[in-house]
Amino acid sequence: MPGEEKNNQNVGVSGIRSEAPEMNEEQFRLWCALLEQRTGIRLSSEQRKIHLETSVFSRMREINIQSYDEYFVSLRDGAKGEIEWSLLVDRLTVQETQFFRHKGSFELVREMITEMIAVKPEDTPLDIWSLGCSTGEEPYSLAILCEEQTSLMGNNVLYGITATDISLPAINKARQGIYTNSRLFGLESRRKERFFTKRDKNTFQVIKKIRERICFGKVNVLDLRKNPMENIDLIYCQNMLIYFSRWRKRDILNSLAEKLSPGGILVLGLGEAGGWTHPELLSLPYENSLAYIRKE
Repeated sequence: MPGEEKNNQNVGVSGIRSEAPEMNEEQFRLWCALLEQRTGIRLSSEQRKIHLETSVFSRMREINIQSYDEYFVSLRDGAKGEIEWSLLVDRLTVQETQFFRHKGSFELVREMITEMIAVKPEDTPLDIWSLGCSTGEEPYSLAILCEEQTSLMGNNVLYGITATDISLPAINKARQGIYTNSRLFGLESRRKERFFTKRDKNTFQVIKKIRERICFGKVNVLDLRKNPMENIDLIYCQNMLIYFSRWRKRDILNSLAEKLSPGGILVLGLGEAGGWTHPELLSLPYENSLAYIRKE
């Protein structure tokens, strides 16, 4: 889902950009409306207009469609249009991420899961949700933290992570858990040695023990109220809400709050809540992070 290397298409694109025709005002309005209607993402700046033109045009060229209007109509053509949309949306959503991306947030998570593990009965798993998981770096980071803390504490509590995104191509990449050496930049060597196996000179794969702890799936955040997930111990949602309007952001946050278990934690990106409050949630005063805990 939207996040910020969360950009796996890198618009690729200086060459394509130079060829992409400019959308007129009406075309840009219609494409923005379609994107917001189906994903909730709002586009406004000139830079995002360039991203939209480049991403749409690169896909049009692949399937030999000549005009923005023709392609727009095809996306509204029943089941066939939905299939094509699922391919296009991967290019339209920003997918920038990395392992342990925001240190303050992961330090908070480490402390919180340590406290949760200490009181969890052995037959009750720790349930974690990574929302807008992109290509998997975020949920694998959460799994590594859980593995480290359970091992450190000698605790037999199980944990499971549900990782969701709107982009099927991103999810498929995440399931494989295969990353080039450059994608592991900044990852401590001890973690790289313990939790990854080398496949060849430049690629590494997350070990099976960690991959098996994560269930990847497609979820559109506009449909959160229909999602059956509930009583989640930790919801991690960063660098996604910045792309939504204020009222839609509020709806998404309210839905997430309702899915937390009593004592559950919601972790957001700094500045993403925009003054939002919820009667069942309390702010967690932790340095360089933004998180809430649901009342017991």
